[in-house]
Amino acid sequence: MAEVDVRGVRLSVTVQGSGRPFVWGHGLTSSRRREDQTGLFGWSGLADADRAAVVRYDARGHGTSAATADPSDYRWDALALDEWALADALGVHRPVLGGASMGAATALHAALLRPADVAALVLAIPPTAWATRAGQASLYEAGARLVEEAGLDAFVAASAAAPVPAVFAGLEDVPRPVPDVPADVLPTVLRGAAASDLPPPDALRSLDVPALVLAWVGDAGHPVSTAEALAEVLPSAILVVAEDLDGVRTWPARIADLLAAAY
Repeated sequence: MAEVDVRGVRLSVTVQGSGRPFVWGHGLTSSRRREDQTGLFGWSGLADADRAAVVRYDARGHGTSAATADPSDYRWDALALDEWALADALGVHRPVLGGASMGAATALHAALLRPADVAALVLAIPPTAWATRAGQASLYEAGARLVEEAGLDAFVAASAAAPVPAVFAGLEDVPRPVPDVPADVLPTVLRGAAASDLPPPDALRSLDVPALVLAWVGDAGHPVSTAEALAEVLPSAILVVAEDLDGVRTWPARIADLLAAAY
């Protein structure tokens, strides 16, 4: 693990494996550690087989990375600037950019900033966007107020009461990790997410790079409809929808295939 100074903060970074550079961003309130606990994305397989040089980092305010006090620093378009600054600092050339939820949104904004520098995209569980974004934004604003007024435990309890994605139905131990964001930073992070959206569809139509869009069913915060819309507007996109956990477990192999084809 390393620490890299990026746009006024120090980000914690892990680089594993060798070969094709693959920069990955986690979801809102998550981190590298939280993703490792769920084990959904199979990073060890990609890196251990030297299919990719997997660059993973904790976004500002998350995990062991440093935080800032301005909600606008956590907007997805601002996080895209962090991502490129990190890639440049590490000497990463023409990476595949990917991520889950917030990480997918960050990758899309980053790709629009420097499309010629992107080899491909991996967009896992893209978040609700555009016409449906206002409702999600109001939930984030309410969550920020709840943390401020009642504390982190109240926020965790409210999150645990929310429906789980349908792909996790029947599991005895459904992954519901505690946010890996300090309690005093969490409201700021949530307000940054509330002020964010995916890039406009018309802008995405110009992004002609290979894109793998990975969705799962039954998740209001990450609806299949967003993934379908992205697959429609991105000129070179492939959409994969998982109906169950077995479907999700095929994603690392699909990502490996994309990495092999992108170079």
